[in-house]
Amino acid sequence: MDDAPPDMPENAEGPPLGLDTPSGKVGYTVLARKYRPSRFEDLIGQEAMVRTLTNAFASGRIAHAYMLTGVRGVGKTTTARLIARALNYKTAEVDQPSIVLDPPGEHCAAIQKSAHVDIIEMDAASRTGVGDIREILEGVRYAPVSARYKVYVIDEVHMLSTSAFNALLKTLEEPPPHVKFIFATTEIRKVPVTVLSRCQRFDLKRVDRDELAAHLKGIAQKEGATIEDDGLALIARAAEGSVRDALSLLDQAIVQGGDSDAPVSALQVRDMLGLADRARVLDLLEAALSGDHAKALAEISELYDAGADPAVITRDCLDFVHAITRVKVVGEDADLAEAKETVARLASIAEGLSLAQLTRLFKILLTGLDDVRQAPEPLSAAEMTLLRLSSAASLPSPEDAARMIAEGGPAKETTPAPKPDAPQGAEAPRSENSGAVVDDRDDVLEDAPPLSAYEDEQPDSPDADEPALPAEAKGVEAPVEGPKDFEALIGLLERKRDIRLRSDVERFVRPVSYKPGRIVFEPEAHCPPDLAQRLSRALTDWTGSTWAVMPSTDSRGGETWAERRKRERRELFEVTRRDPAVAEVLKHFPDAELVDVRSASEDADDFASDGEQRQERS
Repeated sequence: MDDAPPDMPENAEGPPLGLDTPSGKVGYTVLARKYRPSRFEDLIGQEAMVRTLTNAFASGRIAHAYMLTGVRGVGKTTTARLIARALNYKTAEVDQPSIVLDPPGEHCAAIQKSAHVDIIEMDAASRTGVGDIREILEGVRYAPVSARYKVYVIDEVHMLSTSAFNALLKTLEEPPPHVKFIFATTEIRKVPVTVLSRCQRFDLKRVDRDELAAHLKGIAQKEGATIEDDGLALIARAAEGSVRDALSLLDQAIVQGGDSDAPVSALQVRDMLGLADRARVLDLLEAALSGDHAKALAEISELYDAGADPAVITRDCLDFVHAITRVKVVGEDADLAEAKETVARLASIAEGLSLAQLTRLFKILLTGLDDVRQAPEPLSAAEMTLLRLSSAASLPSPEDAARMIAEGGPAKETTPAPKPDAPQGAEAPRSENSGAVVDDRDDVLEDAPPLSAYEDEQPDSPDADEPALPAEAKGVEAPVEGPKDFEALIGLLERKRDIRLRSDVERFVRPVSYKPGRIVFEPEAHCPPDLAQRLSRALTDWTGSTWAVMPSTDSRGGETWAERRKRERRELFEVTRRDPAVAEVLKHFPDAELVDVRSASEDADDFASDGEQRQERS
């Protein structure tokens, strides 16, 4: 029995191979592909690049390598194909490189479909090794099959390995005359400078919102759809300058209207994007800045129930604070891409806030946005961010707070007391460390008033004046626990053994005014920026009362504690030198030097401490 197939006539159809084009209606083409620019004139927002290429082609100064960079969706790959078409443009009338691609040339259709044999497109994200570049280096030796130039288009070129870049350098610098390179990347900083220096670079910028919205409106009209201008503005804003992202969102927006002839509203677009109503977000921000905590929490809860993302709400608040800051600086003429009514509301909010406060609010929201994105419960993080924002908005700026305290205090707080004529260091109270060996040649500020001139005296009777207290608060505040003066504060720091905090306070704090619960000081040069916060937090933890510690650069403070110790030590040395017994000893021993001065009480303390240590060891 013969198993061979029967003879088939020559014109008979063979079995289906699965390679035929499917019959029937062709599938839907998304707008991002359907409206991909086919000419340089169709590119939007890239006028500078088109102008440069036009002049270069007109003068014959055509580069051998181009580097296209920009964010996703601005047209890097499309521009690369347009340049490839321009390099190989040929019609019955034109046979030379040309930026004008109308009418299409012989090679235009194949290049546009990525099907031309001489236009090699390579994705560096999937072909990163030196072996892939070796294929290019071997291919550049051969002339193009049908086109004028052999063009290598490498997308995401920053993904190439270091070895691949190094292998490409020599050919990239001196390619054969029939070869052109076009690179595209979103991470231009990852491309070696040795490669960048061999290419003509074009930075494709983000498309402006208004220009992008107008472009979307024209495409919507061509598709027979109607979308409200506010809805198109929302899409353009969400796309962040990317034309491809905008067209993808427009695809979704068109189907929101369904079979109805009514235009797609901005509310439908907002729901589609998952965005909160910006007017309601502005209401939320106003409530938070005015200190209405209940209303702010209610607003964000309603927005969340309506489907708004807490991160988007926080981002909108951040954008509004930035817009308020611009209005504060520039005025209502600031270009905010917002409705006139919104700009008027932003200007009204800006009147009640200083630039320093707005900067602080922006920082709080910027930090809060990261918290919301990383928190396990984003709504809770957003609510806490709003409460921090509300609290910060009600506080005066540090400069205003220091000025208010300085103006409200008694005259002795801001008027330095005269320096005493006679040295008083021998009788002045000293801390436990005042007996340390100190070189009497250390410099001190001779013209600085003593520290005691800036310490508030405590009132002896209820009728004594209480500085910097509002009239309605007098007699109401509970007494603040803690050190009563600056010297007691140093003693507390010594007992708590917070060495770093004590060292910073002794070296960098020049007291302006001191009152239990409130300290104002002039920071010394190189003062740690967080010293006030650390001291306030430590005092609050140790005493159980709230302490306000505020730096002030407008008021002159007294000596630092370290300067006071040096001054007292120096005065003590001078008094000791004038002592008759010491003077007689120095007279008989000319080479002797006074190194240290110790009192009997210090020796007794040292002796007691040594006794305790010996007892512990035994």
